[in-house]
Amino acid sequence: MERIDVHCHAVAPGYRQYALDSGHEQPDGMPCLPAWSPESHIALMKKLNITKSILSITSPGTHLSPDHDAAAMTRQTNAELSAISRAHPSHFRFFASLPLPLVEASMAEIDHALDDLGAVGFAVLSNANGVYLGDAVLDPVFAKLNARKAIVFIHPTTCNVTMTPSTSTSTSTFHAVKPLTNYPRPMMEFMFDETRAIANLLLSGTVARHPHVTFIMSHCGCALPSLVDRIGAFATLLGSGGGESDQSGEFRRLLRERFFFDLAGFPFPNQIHGLLRVLGDGGEGRLMYGTDYPFTPEKVVVDLAAQLDQGCEELFDAEQRGAVYSSNAEKLFGL
Repeated sequence: MERIDVHCHAVAPGYRQYALDSGHEQPDGMPCLPAWSPESHIALMKKLNITKSILSITSPGTHLSPDHDAAAMTRQTNAELSAISRAHPSHFRFFASLPLPLVEASMAEIDHALDDLGAVGFAVLSNANGVYLGDAVLDPVFAKLNARKAIVFIHPTTCNVTMTPSTSTSTSTFHAVKPLTNYPRPMMEFMFDETRAIANLLLSGTVARHPHVTFIMSHCGCALPSLVDRIGAFATLLGSGGGESDQSGEFRRLLRERFFFDLAGFPFPNQIHGLLRVLGDGGEGRLMYGTDYPFTPEKVVVDLAAQLDQGCEELFDAEQRGAVYSSNAEKLFGL
């Protein structure tokens, strides 16, 4: 069955060098930056009948060091992904990165990426140097994304905490939160951090205020399905959103109408069922295929594809599986 991969990454030469120069030889506690080339990626696509892959830069993103101009490096990296996509138009599209939490530079990059580079949307991390999606400081960026009817792919990263500026400097610093340091953060912490970001987007009203932004949440909703009713109940009790209505129901509605969810990672045998309970009837219409290649190695990607096939055959009929694997993405991106 044809597949469209909405969650996969590029480690192109310019970005690789930038990451290494910024001290990210082992990003988020992973063993290394994986090898990547368009040719190796296309070979995997042929093996799994993936007709289109939407490339993105993953954690730790493009704002890596105070010693570099984040806006310039983000623009350079987006240009690199654009060039790769133009060189292989039958295989690749790309999500542009934004130099968050820099507001003005991010707003400028939205127009440049859409109008000049051909991006199909934007890849943003759950937090940008300690500023979480849904923070009021990012409201102008989301207003711009809303005006452009943008697609926003949200990817988890390491939890970062912003520190108060010292009396000797006005510059805030941040540091990574690394509990259980003997395990790489993508194993568990990524799932918690993206859940934190989506909760903040819902609780802050960012999703409700920007109805023309379409969100893609990664990794089968992370831990959100287990917590969305608890988050909504607390919001109702504390008076968030006016305090009169059931915020749990409203949050579930927003997830069903405004979000898609990729299935990169390990949705089967268990995780998928919590998400489908939240999405309700027709929930397969909000699901999309993803590999997380090359940070998930090729052999594991192939094995997970087989698990996904088996799991989807048990849950969905042929038309529904076609929606999950390709037609949902085709409609959203106009492919």
